[in-house]
Amino acid sequence: QVQLIESGGGLVHAGGSLELSCTASGGTISRYGMVWVRRAPGKEQEFVASISPIGITYYSDSVKGRFTISRDNALNTGYLQMNNLKPEDTAVYYCTASNFWGQGTQVTVSS
Repeated sequence: QVQLIESGGGLVHAGGSLELSCTASGGTISRYGMVWVRRAPGKEQEFVASISPIGITYYSDSVKGRFTISRDNALNTGYLQMNNLKPEDTAVYYCTASNFWGQGTQVTVSS
């Protein structure tokens, strides 16, 4: 059974940066696309970014130009580099691959 574990969340001031990681154990995710989504308090789940097995990326308009999604298939890990963070980026961030989900990591951006 594949397990995804996110890390890298935390508290940062507006304009700051964080890098989230999503590491898979119990199996390889190299043949799956990887997606980052987020859920802010009182809001619906929101697509953030995705990356295909061969590295094709997509971003939501709200993060385009600020966030970068990447992956290292040899390490079974995906990343989300978040720059120029804004208070509205505050949310729990989840990674998902196929039907596997991580437990989420909290990102809080103070103004």
